[in-house]
Amino acid sequence: MHRIGSKVPGPKAKQLVAKAAKTIVNSTFVYPFAIKDGNGCYLEDVDGNVFLDFTANIASCPLGYGHPDILNVLKKYSKIGAHKIAGQDFYCEEHLELSEAVLATSSKNLGRAFLSNSGAEAVENAIKLAYRKNGPLRGISCKGAFHGRTLGALTYTFSKPVQKKNYPEFPSVRIKFCTKDDDPEVDAIHSVLAEDKKVAFIIMELIQGEGGLNVAGRRFIANITKAARQYNVPLIIDEVQSGVGRTGSWWAYQHFGVTPNIVSAAKALQVGATLCEDNFNPESGAVSSTWGGGDRIDMAVGKTILGVIKRDDLLTNAKKMGGYLTKRLLEIKNSDDRITDVRGVGLMIGVEFKTRRQRDAIVNKSFKKGLLLLGCGEKTLRVIPPLIIEGKHIDEGIEILQKVLGES
Repeated sequence: MHRIGSKVPGPKAKQLVAKAAKTIVNSTFVYPFAIKDGNGCYLEDVDGNVFLDFTANIASCPLGYGHPDILNVLKKYSKIGAHKIAGQDFYCEEHLELSEAVLATSSKNLGRAFLSNSGAEAVENAIKLAYRKNGPLRGISCKGAFHGRTLGALTYTFSKPVQKKNYPEFPSVRIKFCTKDDDPEVDAIHSVLAEDKKVAFIIMELIQGEGGLNVAGRRFIANITKAARQYNVPLIIDEVQSGVGRTGSWWAYQHFGVTPNIVSAAKALQVGATLCEDNFNPESGAVSSTWGGGDRIDMAVGKTILGVIKRDDLLTNAKKMGGYLTKRLLEIKNSDDRITDVRGVGLMIGVEFKTRRQRDAIVNKSFKKGLLLLGCGEKTLRVIPPLIIEGKHIDEGIEILQKVLGES
């Protein structure tokens, strides 16, 4: 159970945040939460307050915190001196084992993995592989997309203006991300490619995470995949946030019957991974990453996470608990006219409010009462708890949320 002191943030967290403000470059800190430790679906701050976590650290902690399998890996590697190597220059078992494990969960056409340090790097290398094959042509992406903040990936990000202001871009085309089959622009990809067949790739999320937990419409995706095949354009599916069991399948594209040519992954894997078909395998030196495939601890943890998800059938749990969580959130929506929509797949759920101010107030007040939430898009609440979540945790979180809404 969550356990909150008389005042949040406490004195230690306040001091840490104040010092950080003088030292650390301003970024995306949401509220003054200073993490110390965690167990299961709960995180503890430096003042001893315990919070129920409905963020999974933006999907990067699918097994929650203090998981015994993960702790065993950390214990094992505490005795290994060479825990970090130049992973694209030298070999190690962990690199091979994680690559094999993640490919085993993927479409059979994806035969190779390139490991890197982060989701943005995974996207960068996906783009590089497509450019290497087709040349430096324009890429197609979607409005509302988030593909990372490194400059190549940032070109195809179109989530918030602050993320792109004054930064250069590669040549690109943007189409609307259609969530409904009757959207007037649902067929736009065909007209774009008919007019300009010379494009390097199409890159997209099937569920936009940072963009607002928007779920792609079936007809829209069918048009994208048909056009990609017709015009022989590589299709890159970005699964950095949605992949590795988050939606109740290993990958979101498996819900849509999509066969991607390239996939970018990270977060739950602990490292970045670009998965591709054999024909995208470039010559030596065309892509590289100094530490990619070289953080042996993170790769071992990533492999263990895949193993636990399979062993404990957490895909089924994500479907079951995602359904229950959605049901409880819809109950709240039906009694609160500030909420306009509840949408998502599995344990990747968005709760949209009428205004950004309403959403932000709920995020901050929930934090003070012991529930960790984050916003996304313009006015959406992001609800993405660990895959190990149980019904009792959902009930606890809903109770806090109801209390916050009632007092707001």
